[in-house]
Amino acid sequence: MYGIINKAIESLVIEKFGIDKWNIIKLKSGIKIDFFLSNEPYDDEITYKLANAIAEEMNISLHDVLVTFGEYWVIKTTQEKYSSLMHSGGQSLQEFLINLPAFHNRIMLMFPKLNPPEFKIGKIEENAIEVFYFSKRNSLQPFVIGLFQGLGIMFKTNVIVTHVDGVHNGLDHDIFQIKW
Repeated sequence: MYGIINKAIESLVIEKFGIDKWNIIKLKSGIKIDFFLSNEPYDDEITYKLANAIAEEMNISLHDVLVTFGEYWVIKTTQEKYSSLMHSGGQSLQEFLINLPAFHNRIMLMFPKLNPPEFKIGKIEENAIEVFYFSKRNSLQPFVIGLFQGLGIMFKTNVIVTHVDGVHNGLDHDIFQIKW
């Protein structure tokens, strides 16, 4: 993953709990990197170690850490760093979600070594949409839930996100339903 992910995790922890807590988490994670460069790729294991150290130190589930980070990623990081890109995705939650399959193509222009997930759209209803999530990273489904919840916050729309089915049942993708 790119350094911007790890920098955002650091920002979230410092913003919510302070620099001292971040230093404890970083020590627990075993990560020996002093600072992350946003545009540099890092091994995924670094991100996983940080997330696990947060869960351990804060005595919360890894699932909750990833959901919280997904929300933070959308409402804080992307709004501060990529606001115009986010707003070009659509004027409503539904429009953004329908355009989601093309979103990472634009991001790859900025991060050419990105190994992004793929999104496909399933059933579209007036107040719901089905999203198929394909990823080589099989443990980030809670992060995706947080992303969808964060998009709801961004578009000032109350959402209910349900992880309907997925790789845990032998599929090659995960299925999410977003209702509003």
